Amino acid sequence: MRRTNNISVGVLMLFGKTWTLVGRARSCVVTPLARLFVSSNMAKSKFEYVRNFETDDTCLKNCYIVVRLDGRNFHRFTEQHKFTKPNDNRALGLMSRSAHSVMEELEDIVIAYGQSDEFSFVFKRTSTWFKRRASKLMTHVASQFSSSYVFYWKEFFGDQPLLYPPSFDGRVVLYPTNRNLKDYLSWRQADCHVNNLYNTVFWTLVQKGGLTTAQAEDRLKGTLAADKNEILFSEFEINYNNESALHRKGTTLIWEKRDETVTKRMKRPNEEEKEVSVTRSRKRVQAYHCDIIGEQFWEEHTDILEDDGC
Repeated sequence: MRRTNNISVGVLMLFGKTWTLVGRARSCVVTPLARLFVSSNMAKSKFEYVRNFETDDTCLKNCYIVVRLDGRNFHRFTEQHKFTKPNDNRALGLMSRSAHSVMEELEDIVIAYGQSDEFSFVFKRTSTWFKRRASKLMTHVASQFSSSYVFYWKEFFGDQPLLYPPSFDGRVVLYPTNRNLKDYLSWRQADCHVNNLYNTVFWTLVQKGGLTTAQAEDRLKGTLAADKNEILFSEFEINYNNESALHRKGTTLIWEKRDETVTKRMKRPNEEEKEVSVTRSRKRVQAYHCDIIGEQFWEEHTDILEDDGC
């Protein structure tokens, strides 16, 4: 590099070619090309040893991964937001819509089941999402569900304000066989039936029978399912089996392929542009309010479960 009358003229060898630099400058520093690239080893620091404190929470292979969310302090939440008793269809619809959002975000979820303030999400046995790390799966499901609950609140509750954000806790459980998974989902649906029957009788005694909540609780102590059904039928002419399937069975979400027809404008060579109907198959999340304890549901949807011999 030489300098003449404040004009800097230099020759730079770069990529095997000679470049001439001309311009007014006080100084010119050319950095060797090799120094522009920093080794990944140089990016490490003496503090990186703290990563060794992280525990390995990789889920066992060949197992279904179930992430179950439960509303935290939802009794207080429902009271302050004046949910309809015993069931608020707006709230149940919002829960289902939030779960729908989770499934669209994480397509490895093959089935989800929800009732009241809980939802279970089942990842397929061969899923590799987030390298099968339990903490990653649980936190992603929980955050997606919670944010969706807030985002879609107005769609279901209209002008009723959301007084404060809801929260959901989560857990991860592994089930190695199809039988184990089906029994888990059967357990959750049986829980739905037990809770809903109790709540239906309890609030009927309060709202139609004129009892206080304490009196209704005393009335139902020690009663069996048959006793509760008898109270509904003999005193209020309510046949529990005729109650909404949504309330009795909960909500099951699965992926289903559906054909849809759309109209497109197309132009072929030597022809005028015209509208053409095109049919295509797409996977969409479908909701069911049906029995999943028996075998009929599973026989009709054989693509949900994977072969136990995988």
